[in-house]
Amino acid sequence: MSEITSTQKYEAEYFELIKKRRTYSAILLGVFIVLMISGFNVVDDRNAGSFWAGITSIFDFPREVILEASEKIEKIPGLFVKFFPSLIETINIAAAATLAASIFAIFLSMLATQGMAKWPRLIPVFRRTLDIMRAIPDFVIALILIFILGGGPVPAMIAITFHTTGALGKLFSEVNENASLQPLDGLSSVGASWMQKMLLGILPQVSPNYFSYALLRFEINIRISAILGFVGAGGIGYDLKNAISWGKGRYDEAGAIFILLFVTIVIVDQLSGIFRDRLTHGKKSEGLL
Repeated sequence: MSEITSTQKYEAEYFELIKKRRTYSAILLGVFIVLMISGFNVVDDRNAGSFWAGITSIFDFPREVILEASEKIEKIPGLFVKFFPSLIETINIAAAATLAASIFAIFLSMLATQGMAKWPRLIPVFRRTLDIMRAIPDFVIALILIFILGGGPVPAMIAITFHTTGALGKLFSEVNENASLQPLDGLSSVGASWMQKMLLGILPQVSPNYFSYALLRFEINIRISAILGFVGAGGIGYDLKNAISWGKGRYDEAGAIFILLFVTIVIVDQLSGIFRDRLTHGKKSEGLL
């Protein structure tokens, strides 16, 4: 009888804790909703126009672009050819930035990983460096560099490289933590240098994951490179900004650029997905392409 009473007591305490947890969750959810509503009202009051007045016109621009592009559909193939060099420039910016950032991230991540670092006391310094690089948006870096260096692809590449180094460095360091350190002991016994131990003992273990993360970041950087074109960083984003700025009469160009970007991002996403799956699982993904 005492066992039944004890069990009932534990059950009552358990359900009481669940009830309290649900109550606290409901209170936190209510506070969150109130803050969201009040914050939205503050932002809407400070906005140049009212959100509720403008929400009805949100599809006006896409409709105008589609209508004008459909009226001039015979010009679209020629526009593809016209803007293809700018698209290649955007892809080159993303590729060069991703490659440079991957190299920097590999070394910084190893210097920031316990058991691999050449200078263990400086591990916190390298970790905070990666945090800072990751925390500063590439858009802000590009604006500063364009002000200093002028417009063009170079500021965009530097900005993307800086931010991507921090992002990949964080991912690479997590991969490093799962690598076996036993090969390092064997290499140390034959007098290998730190660089040789990293290249021969660690890199073969982590390179598939490194490459997988780098491909994923390459997809992201293509989109970022196109966006940075709006602030004068070159590439197809700059052409898109000009087409939109001219307004009606050039919306066929904007439509062609949107199609080029969409097709490119889909193709890169599918191809990199296949490569990532082969690297991590050794087989082709089902359902891709």
